[in-house]
Amino acid sequence: MSTVLQAYRFALDPTPQQQADLRSHCGGQRYAYNWGLARNKANLDQRAAEKSYDVPEIQLTTPLPWSAYSLRKDWNRAKAAVAPWWSENSKEAYSSGLANLATALTNWQNSRTGERRGRKLSFPKFRGKRSTLSCRVTTGAIGLVDSDRRHVKLPRIGTVRTHESTRKLARHIERGAARIRSATVSRRSGRWFCSFSVEIIRSDPTPSQPDSVVGVDLGLKSLAVLSTGRVIPNPKHLEAVQGRLRRLNRQASRRIGPDKATAQKPSARWRKTQARVAKLHAQVANARRDGLHKLTTSLVREHGVIVLEDLNVSGMIRNRFLARHIADVGMAELRRHVQYKSARRGVQMIIASRWYPSSKTCSGCGAMKAKLPLRVRAFHCDECDLVIDRDLNAAHNLAALAIETTGSTSTASCVGTLNKPDGNPRKTRNLRATGTATGRPAQPRAGQRRRRKATTA
Repeated sequence: MSTVLQAYRFALDPTPQQQADLRSHCGGQRYAYNWGLARNKANLDQRAAEKSYDVPEIQLTTPLPWSAYSLRKDWNRAKAAVAPWWSENSKEAYSSGLANLATALTNWQNSRTGERRGRKLSFPKFRGKRSTLSCRVTTGAIGLVDSDRRHVKLPRIGTVRTHESTRKLARHIERGAARIRSATVSRRSGRWFCSFSVEIIRSDPTPSQPDSVVGVDLGLKSLAVLSTGRVIPNPKHLEAVQGRLRRLNRQASRRIGPDKATAQKPSARWRKTQARVAKLHAQVANARRDGLHKLTTSLVREHGVIVLEDLNVSGMIRNRFLARHIADVGMAELRRHVQYKSARRGVQMIIASRWYPSSKTCSGCGAMKAKLPLRVRAFHCDECDLVIDRDLNAAHNLAALAIETTGSTSTASCVGTLNKPDGNPRKTRNLRATGTATGRPAQPRAGQRRRRKATTA
């Protein structure tokens, strides 16, 4: 048994008045966010201008703190003047926007100083009216309705009907195994949703085969190939609706869209077409998410050790020929699902190194090829004459890597690899012929330079 934070999301069916109230709360959250961002940005710009004139540090404008507590304190002092209508919404709407601003400014500062890993974050930007509508509530009358299983409670909005039953969460709350900590209301693809952050006590069963090891090789031709021989086909959800998307995009191009240069407002027909495009994208995302959940759940329910590859998905998407197909698979989302589901069930998850040659290594004898283009779908070993599917061979190598990682006896796919002349062409300079077959580099072409080794003085 373990206590975890889990989200329960329900689609809402609000009345027209409740929809207006939800929009008002989300607008109040956005207004508070932009208000705090404008104050802090003006303060930072003023300090930067003073530093450019060599003003001493002690004489600079006092910096404004941007913690959530400080922002809420400043907002309470200024809200009567800057937002006379603030009492129409719950105070949680404004606190949500200020808390998001505090997180954004802190992440930006940590990214500048090197405390935050990953790419450098830019300064937070102002949120427009067309941004995603969202509002988070942490206190007040939030939760489920005791009388039935088709309503949720939100502060200042009241009881809102849900599109689906809430009985699964209600049963956990009734027996004391769950507690609602916050609620987030958002609008996506033309529908309102309410997500509850729930602190729940889970007792997930252990896998049916705790001693089994499975290697998972992700790809495009097949969504995943397991070392057990099971092949999960790639459904290609986005590719299946490309015809409908093209037709809708052509339809939108013939209608009057927004134009910032001329302050032109979009027509109602353009908005209707864009709503249909968003709905189609939402259907694709839901179908992809459902397939990934079913696959990852079956893996953690059956196997005790799961081995995945550390793929550079952001780098792979830079290939303009395969970017759409790679994004349609959802490789990073599959890894995230396996990560938190394996932690709940006590399953060991191993991530192979990004540079581990799982596809180029023979799963029978351990010999490694110097090159293996993507167009070659079958692996043929030159040492032991093993012929096997490329993806299945990689899955076998990943499964064997788990045995080496856990400290057990290594298998054949983890032994030393052979270094062939074509894999290291600079070792054979005594041959006169050029090319990868002989190991001698070819002469540089026009416009290219030959690399020279650095010599010491």
